[in-house]
Amino acid sequence: MEQAEQAGQPAQALAAPPAPPESLHPALWRAHQLGRSSHAGLASGFPELDAQLPGGGWPPGALTELLLPHEGLGELRLLAPVLAAVQAQQRCVMCFDPPAALCAWALAALGLDAQRLVLLQARQPLKGAARTRLPAPDVLWALEQALKSGQVGAVLAWLPARLPADALRRLQLAAQNHEGPAFLLRDAALRQQPSAAPLRLELACAGPDRLRVALLKRRGPLLARPLLLALPPVLSGPALARAQRAAAAKAAAPGSSAAQALQAARGGPQAAPAVSALGR
Repeated sequence: MEQAEQAGQPAQALAAPPAPPESLHPALWRAHQLGRSSHAGLASGFPELDAQLPGGGWPPGALTELLLPHEGLGELRLLAPVLAAVQAQQRCVMCFDPPAALCAWALAALGLDAQRLVLLQARQPLKGAARTRLPAPDVLWALEQALKSGQVGAVLAWLPARLPADALRRLQLAAQNHEGPAFLLRDAALRQQPSAAPLRLELACAGPDRLRVALLKRRGPLLARPLLLALPPVLSGPALARAQRAAAAKAAAPGSSAAQALQAARGGPQAAPAVSALGR
């Protein structure tokens, strides 16, 4: 009797439900989902950032473009955890054309081993306004070869604003043979320009030992609000207090946007003396 009842059911009722499209291949994902990868991401050391990165961390085998208004706002402190993890695997970190000399004791304080750091400088280094020119051909060639080799643990490259049209595409293709992270540090003025890098972040200072990170491009939906990350502190207690007071005073200046917003919210100019609340 049961077999007869089953035989009378439509064939589509017995068929298994179709698999979701994103299960067909790791490179597929829905618009509201974070993209997936065949390789897990490398932990950034900042859980709130990892939660927003496809794969749960910095992507291996792909370019990550970091856009910043100027050097020295905390980008090395942001990258130090993953670079230290790479070095712990007995692999080197290559730095291409850094804009200034790297400080060995500061790197050691971040957990980085200077013995596993390889610096490559252009024959004619670009500094200041000169960094708006095209990069040195020898640097681009060496960067591409390092990515293709598969022998480097991590790559950091400071590239000028201008690049040949196909340079980023060539670097992204080369990075597919690279098992570790590859970071390109460039000017924030390029945020509106297209890029072959699958992951693009814009960095900005958010106060003493704090960094604001906006995700401009990722394999997944846009992130509405930037992340605020607490960086490893580099200031002493008194120096940090002075920096916080200076930041509060700047924000409370009559012409600042923060003071204007507070004044409007409190109903007019008479509320201006109450800006001391910004220092909390």
